[in-house]
Amino acid sequence: MKQKDRTLARDQAIPEFFSKAVADARRFYLDLNPPKEQKLAVVCGGIEHCTASYAVQRATFPFYSIEYVVRGRGQVRLKDRSLPLQPGAIFTYGPGVSHHISGDPANPLVKYFVDFTGTEALKLLRSCRLPPGRAGRVFPPMALQPLFDELIQSGLRARRESAELCVRLLECMALRIASAPAPVGGAETPAFAKYQECRRLIEQDFRRLKTLEQIAAECHITSAYLCRLFRRYDNQSPYQCLLRLKMGLAAERLQQTDAVIKQVAEESGFSDPFHFSRVFKQVLGLSPAALRGLR
Repeated sequence: MKQKDRTLARDQAIPEFFSKAVADARRFYLDLNPPKEQKLAVVCGGIEHCTASYAVQRATFPFYSIEYVVRGRGQVRLKDRSLPLQPGAIFTYGPGVSHHISGDPANPLVKYFVDFTGTEALKLLRSCRLPPGRAGRVFPPMALQPLFDELIQSGLRARRESAELCVRLLECMALRIASAPAPVGGAETPAFAKYQECRRLIEQDFRRLKTLEQIAAECHITSAYLCRLFRRYDNQSPYQCLLRLKMGLAAERLQQTDAVIKQVAEESGFSDPFHFSRVFKQVLGLSPAALRGLR
C-alpha cells in the first residue's frame, strides 16, 4: 500500500529513519539538527497507521524516542527483552539502544511517536520512570492521546513558537506518564474493545454526530453503558469528547477563515449561535469572538 504522509511541509523529504511500511501518517518535522547545547528539543513526531508487514529493526537511534500504541497489537524487543504491544503500551529507546518493533498482521498497529534530543532528554525519560530501553502502560489506555494530538497540531503549524510549545507539551507528557501507570490486564477485555469502537466512531464522525443517544445507538449499546465505558477507560465523558472535537474544529475555522460565528456554529451542529458560543467558552476557556481577536 502506498504511504500517505499528511504533513505541512510537503517539500521536505521524509527522514530515512521512518519506516516505509505505513499506510497513513500525520507527521511533523522541526529542526533535525538542533544545537548540541540545547537542553531539550523536539525534532519530529506524529501518528502512524502501520501496514500488516510493519517492522523496524535498529541497532541504535540518533534521538531519544517515546512511542505510544493506541490501536492494534504487536511486539517490541528492547535490547534483549521482548514485550507485547497493545493499546496503552508505551516504550522508549535512544542512542545505543537496539530495538525491534513488529506488528500483528491481523491487527496492525496505530501508534504515536515523538523524537527529541538535548542535554536534559535522558533526565526527562528518567523522571517518568521510562529510561531508554524500557516499556510500560498507561491507564486509561487513551490517556496520552490528547497531548500527542496537540503536539502534532503544534508541530504542523510551523510557527516561530512551535518548537518551544512542542517542548512544553513533551514535558507535560512526561508528567502524565508518571501519573498514569496501568493496572495489570487493564486493556485486555471485550469492554475495552467496545470502548475503542465507540471512541473511533466519535473521532471519525464528530461533525455528523449530535447527541449521546445517537452515539450509543450507532454503537449498539445503551447510553448508560457508553458512559460507564468512558468512566472506566477515558478521562472524559463521551459527550465531552464529542464537544471537544467539535469545538477544536470550530476554533481552527475561526482562526483560519473569515467565516462568521453563526456559520461556524451551524457547521458544528448548533442552530443557536448563542448556545454555540456558551459551549465554545465552556470547552476552550474563551469565547469565539475572543479567539478571533487573537489572530
